[in-house]
Amino acid sequence: MAPKAIFMEPSEDERIRKAIIDRVEAAKNNAGQPRKAQDAHSLRSNAISTDLFSGTSEKRSDRIVTYAVGRPYPPCTAPLADLQPIKLSELKTETHHRGKVLEVKRIGPVVQQKAASWTVVSEDGSEDGEQVQMFLHRSLYDGEELMESGSALKIKEPYFTLNDQNEPTIRIDHPSDLVVTDTGDKSAKSAKACKEAGNTALKRTELAEAHENYSKGLSLIKEGEEDLARDIHRNRALVNLQLHRYDEAKTDALASIINDDNDPKHKDLNSKAHSRAGTAAYNSGDYTEAKRLFASKLNLSPGDKEANTYVRAIEARLKEQDIGSYDFKKIRANLSQTRSRIDVASYTGKTAVKATANAGRGLFATQDIKANDLIICEKAFCVVWAQEPTKAWTAMTYDLRDNQMRATPAGLHRAVVQKLLNNPSQVEKVLGLFGDYTGFGKKLHTQDGSSIMDTFQIHDIIARNAFGPGGQFGEEDATKASAGLWVYAAYINHSCLPNAEKEYIGDLMLVRATRDIKAGEEIYHAYDESADYDARQQSLMRTWGFKCECALCAVEKEEKLEMRAKRRELEKDAYDFVMRETPQNAKRLVVVKMKKLKKRLEETYDEKKYKDLPRRAMVNVDLWLQAAPDW
Repeated sequence: MAPKAIFMEPSEDERIRKAIIDRVEAAKNNAGQPRKAQDAHSLRSNAISTDLFSGTSEKRSDRIVTYAVGRPYPPCTAPLADLQPIKLSELKTETHHRGKVLEVKRIGPVVQQKAASWTVVSEDGSEDGEQVQMFLHRSLYDGEELMESGSALKIKEPYFTLNDQNEPTIRIDHPSDLVVTDTGDKSAKSAKACKEAGNTALKRTELAEAHENYSKGLSLIKEGEEDLARDIHRNRALVNLQLHRYDEAKTDALASIINDDNDPKHKDLNSKAHSRAGTAAYNSGDYTEAKRLFASKLNLSPGDKEANTYVRAIEARLKEQDIGSYDFKKIRANLSQTRSRIDVASYTGKTAVKATANAGRGLFATQDIKANDLIICEKAFCVVWAQEPTKAWTAMTYDLRDNQMRATPAGLHRAVVQKLLNNPSQVEKVLGLFGDYTGFGKKLHTQDGSSIMDTFQIHDIIARNAFGPGGQFGEEDATKASAGLWVYAAYINHSCLPNAEKEYIGDLMLVRATRDIKAGEEIYHAYDESADYDARQQSLMRTWGFKCECALCAVEKEEKLEMRAKRRELEKDAYDFVMRETPQNAKRLVVVKMKKLKKRLEETYDEKKYKDLPRRAMVNVDLWLQAAPDW
């Protein structure tokens, strides 16, 4: 995406680059060196004081977070049982200890900072301690720190390196590389006790704790406890819905169904199960499955108001999905800061994703489309809004692969990873998008019953495919700008001569034709609309990694540098003029000045070469003159 500009003094830019490069070099120079023991008590005291005096304030601070990217490494894919134990004393600097697992105890608080959380660990009976840092992706459930869920930790294939303060640390970038083995109520020793502990936590709305207890209960189910297992599945389905874990919510709900509807109690319980499964399917966008499940619910509970409400909503969603029928007036009327995520289905019926000649995959029309007609209407896979400051935040990242500093929607990166961990059925459609680092490819990997997410791969996908939905609810600070991922729209390639344009209603992206489009023609929109050729090409290369070679760029590329510079200067003069002078009721002399400026701009364009091409530097001038009196 092309994020809002974050201006940084050259000296600050240079300082950040140097600090990152120096740290990386220091780590490389010490690679393979044995780890030095550290006093666990001193590390713990430092963690406690940091947590008390600076952790909370830093997490809430509006300062720009900076970090390095471009040194990806894959998560562990081996079964936990196949990994060989390793001790703290055996760790080596700047080393990924492949095939190993480190078992430690957390002995300090979890210090929560904006980009990372860290704590102190030690081995049983040892005075030796070490820092463990979870970078960016540190939640098992949205908002719940994974390292706080227990104290017994198993770190798969530990990566021992230096943190941003050049301190030794065990760094975890992939959530699946950390296993917490003592979650849930420690006193609960049976499935029934775990169920009761889960119910108690649910009443307190401690959802993560409830989920952990229900999960532990299911692992303790014995032969003959099938009814208890169904009860726990049914309860966990409810918790999963509230945690937005729709895949498991549906699985749990269906697992709780009793194959006997004659008993009124069983009928009522099955009705709840179908309702929870249907709600999960609806929230996953599987409206056909949701329709089937709520039909079953109504067979068990005829006249149920909630089910009938869902059925009406499902019919509306299917109509939107099948024929692109939307009530945009109503959608806009209901839009607000607190209701920015629209309850609609996506429509893609006039298009298909296909291979292009030289730009990977693209979006193509499957039928003729008239100018101004809707091409696609897509609900965001994931969006973070500026009005959600704990979710939407921007970081400055220094990419070691190309030495570029970029503004990165770190909050969106975190949110997408969290959503994919919650709903693994959605993983492969996101992994299908382009990213420079391909990780494991486009397939979901699982191990030990959990999804494995390569967070570096998701970072690169976000960097190349995310969009900014703009300040729909007021001016946005660049440090916490709204950002989102629209998976289908991400296949639309760029052209400086587009045939489509996009707009947003909340998290709904509408793409309309700007001219008639023939069946089989590729759909394009402009990623960057800068009038200046050099600025546009630099932006496209820096943000999306390519140079445009459209007809407009081909003509501009052949122009003399002096001519482009002159046009750039005149465009700035025109911009300053527009900002200074109001066109309505402008005096004759002011209008004459603008007309002269227009003539000078026109002279920078070769009439023959630009015959059918846009003259972007003229846009502000033409709009101003259209609004001014015709003297």
